[in-house]
Amino acid sequence: MTRSFDPIQLGSIEIFCKAAELGGFTPAAEALGLTPPAVSRSVQRLEARLGVRLFARTTRRVRLTDDGRLYYEQCRQALAQIEEAQRALSGQRGEVRGTLRVSVPSTYGHHRLLPRLPLFLQRHPEVSVDVQIANRNVDFIEEGYDVAIRRGEPQDTRLVARLLEHATLGVFASPDYLRRHGTPGTLDDLDRHLCIQFVLPSTGRALPWYFRDGGQDVERRVASRLCCLEDVVGCLNLARSGGGLAQGYHFVAATDLARGALLEVLQGHGGRSWPFYALYPQHRHLSARVRAFVDFLLEDVAAAGRR
Repeated sequence: MTRSFDPIQLGSIEIFCKAAELGGFTPAAEALGLTPPAVSRSVQRLEARLGVRLFARTTRRVRLTDDGRLYYEQCRQALAQIEEAQRALSGQRGEVRGTLRVSVPSTYGHHRLLPRLPLFLQRHPEVSVDVQIANRNVDFIEEGYDVAIRRGEPQDTRLVARLLEHATLGVFASPDYLRRHGTPGTLDDLDRHLCIQFVLPSTGRALPWYFRDGGQDVERRVASRLCCLEDVVGCLNLARSGGGLAQGYHFVAATDLARGALLEVLQGHGGRSWPFYALYPQHRHLSARVRAFVDFLLEDVAAAGRR
C-alpha cells in the first residue's frame, strides 16, 4: 500500500496550524522553537504538496486564504483526534492540559471571568490561559481562539453556544447626584436628568436603555452631554462620581451598591436582562481543557446564583 501520509507531512501540518492560530510565521517560530524561515519553508512544502496557497502573504502579515481556512479547520480536528488517541493509549484520556485561548468582552472579563480564573488554574495546574479582553467578535479559525464569551443570542450556527447567565440591568446614580437633581420616578423623568450614554465606536450610535413598562419590554433613547465609548464600566464610574444616571449590569454595580456609593432608581421598570454565552467551534472531539473550562464557568455561575 502506498503511503500518502508521512511524519514530515504531519510535522508540516502542525507548523501550519500553529502559524494559523498565532497569525504569522514569526510567532509560530517562537512558540515552536524554530526560526521564521524554517516555518516559512515548511508551509511552502505543504502548499506545494497540496497544490494550493494556504496563506496570502504581504510584507507586513500573513493571513489564511479560503482554502487555508478550510484546511486548517479540518487539520485542527484531526490533530485533536490524534492527541486524544495518544492520551487514551497512555492512560491520560481526558487529562486537562495545554494552553487555552479565551476572548471575552471587557465588562464580563473584569467582573466575571478574571476573578474566577485563579480557582480554575488551581484546579487544573497543567493548563495555561491566554485571555484577550476586547469588545469585538473574533474569528475562531483565523485567530485561533478556543472559547469566546459573548453577549446576546449567537448567530453563527457553526459554533456551540452554552448559556452562562441572564445578566440583569439597572439604572444607577450616586447619592450626591440624586440629592442635587432628585430621584426619577417615571421613564418620562429621564428627559430632565443627565443620562450617561454607552456608545459603540463601530456605529457611533448610543445604545438605547432597556425597561419594562406596563408589562411590555420597551427601549428608550436618552440624551446627554456625557458618553463613554465601548466601556460600560466607564459609564458607572461617571455615575459614581456624580455625573448622572447610568444603565448597567447589576453584577458590575454590586460592590458600589453594597457600600452605598451607587443607588438604584426606577426599579419598578426593571426586569430586563441580556444573555451571556460561552461559544466554541463545533468539533466531534472537544478538547478536555475547553470542556473543563466551560463546565467550570457553568458550575461557578450556578454556585453564585445559590449564594
